[in-house]
Amino acid sequence: MTTPSETSEKKSLNFIEQIVVSDLEKGKNGGRLQTRFPPEPNGYLHIGHAKAICMDFGVAQKFGGVCNLRFDDTNPQKEDTEYVESIKNDIEWLGFKWGNIYHASDYFDQLWDFAVRLIREGKAYVDEQTSEQIAEQKGTPTRPGVASPYRDRPVEESLALFEKMNSGELPEGSMVLRAKIDMANPNMHFRDPIIYRIINKEHHRTGSKWKVYPMYDFAHGQSDFFEGVTHSICTLEFVPHRPLYDYFIDELKEGKDLDDNRPHQFEFNRLELTYTVMSKRKLLALVQEGQVDGWDDPRMPTLCGLRRRGYSPESIRKFVDMIGYTRFDALNDYAMLEAAAREDLNARALRVSAVLAPVKLIITNYPEGQTEEMEAQNNPERPEDGTHTVTFSRELWIERDDFMEDAPKKFFRMVPGKEVRLKNAYIVMCTGCKKDENGNITEIYATYDPESRSGLAGANRKVKGTLHWLSCNHCLPAEVRIYDRLFTVENPSADERDFRELLNPESLKVVKGCYVEPFAAHNDLNNPYLQFQRTGYFTLDKYSTPEHLVFNRTVALKDNAFKRVNG
Repeated sequence: MTTPSETSEKKSLNFIEQIVVSDLEKGKNGGRLQTRFPPEPNGYLHIGHAKAICMDFGVAQKFGGVCNLRFDDTNPQKEDTEYVESIKNDIEWLGFKWGNIYHASDYFDQLWDFAVRLIREGKAYVDEQTSEQIAEQKGTPTRPGVASPYRDRPVEESLALFEKMNSGELPEGSMVLRAKIDMANPNMHFRDPIIYRIINKEHHRTGSKWKVYPMYDFAHGQSDFFEGVTHSICTLEFVPHRPLYDYFIDELKEGKDLDDNRPHQFEFNRLELTYTVMSKRKLLALVQEGQVDGWDDPRMPTLCGLRRRGYSPESIRKFVDMIGYTRFDALNDYAMLEAAAREDLNARALRVSAVLAPVKLIITNYPEGQTEEMEAQNNPERPEDGTHTVTFSRELWIERDDFMEDAPKKFFRMVPGKEVRLKNAYIVMCTGCKKDENGNITEIYATYDPESRSGLAGANRKVKGTLHWLSCNHCLPAEVRIYDRLFTVENPSADERDFRELLNPESLKVVKGCYVEPFAAHNDLNNPYLQFQRTGYFTLDKYSTPEHLVFNRTVALKDNAFKRVNG
């Protein structure tokens, strides 16, 4: 009997997890749970793949199964070992471990033998039509297809031609192998699908052994079958492919009664994100055309780009949990990804001081040459992270926007004649400023109250503003990069214009002449996640050096960063 708590727990599972639990309870597949993550090594993984990774690996992890990594390396024209290594790195960065690593190319011999068997049984034939002719003869969803003139060619002729296709004598596109199924089937995928094509290019694993390569629909289900996959989980665009997936497995089993001990395909909604694209072809074009600084450009939706920008793996997983898994496609707001990052980074980021638009503040009654070490919490959310010291002196940097000569009533920062607290230090009163010949403020003057040092008894009298600061002689110069949305339109994938026309020219702002406290670059906790106080979350860029510090902004403290682009 199911208890109320068990019922409640089941309701909290997503629909894929509910299917898995039900199958395990029924003893399907001998009580086994085996999934797989099958990326094609033709590019870097992006945030959309993270959702699939969290599902494939997560469901196996949660219910005591195993998830294998299988590279769908059936197209040597686009694949590279660089992508293989990047995919493995990204999966590990997200916090998952695979059981085994497989490749679709592991099964090329078995797939070839299966194709030959289909030809011998009259269920496949070599077609010499062009791809345009084949597409035209397939018909439409409302109009049946027309049989190829090669559909009934003799078995021995197709066998000989199939061998010739793999000899290297024939040019690409001259012939294909098609399964002979049903040209009138309402499911277009059943209208004699192409299962092999010629590609005269060396494969990164098999070298020059093969000149014919299986299509995805022919290789995928069979690979699942060979490996013993129980739950083949993919995205919704593969729903119409599922009957063909089952058809080829039924043909492959050669009359064996598999009962429930066979792979089953299940589909969930893919992850689409506003103001970006998920097409590998378009992302590759951005890289090759120099529109971005490589696959790991912090504006890219790639996992390596998000990592370089300062997103934690936990924030990515948190975002995937927030949007969930359904059977309906939806466009997810980029702001949700940023919200997940803020929530996660608030708990893990070290608090440091940085001044991005500096102006000098001179404490006129503070002794020249004197310094003090002020204690600052590393993270108020995590007291166990401890504290570090920041040097205070007579001459400080503050943010230029934190001072106004003639301020509105609700401006609670530095104004002549009013007091503010310098964070972790003293209360100061502004006494005036100095300007250059153009009227630009070059120095601000203030006096401090020696009895108001933070932490001293009686020092906490009320002031309305608190400012961050840096000692001019005890900080490091830095460059800061502020990132915005990569595109100016919400759904660039649905826009009819060339996607290049939609790129946001303000997606990167490089701010030079900034200053940071030394702890930002050399913290002893080895924590890459930083919060520049009152500014946002940042991390050191890969191009940063001790001589030239470069910080990337991960996300602003509040959800208002994109207002500049939309006006």
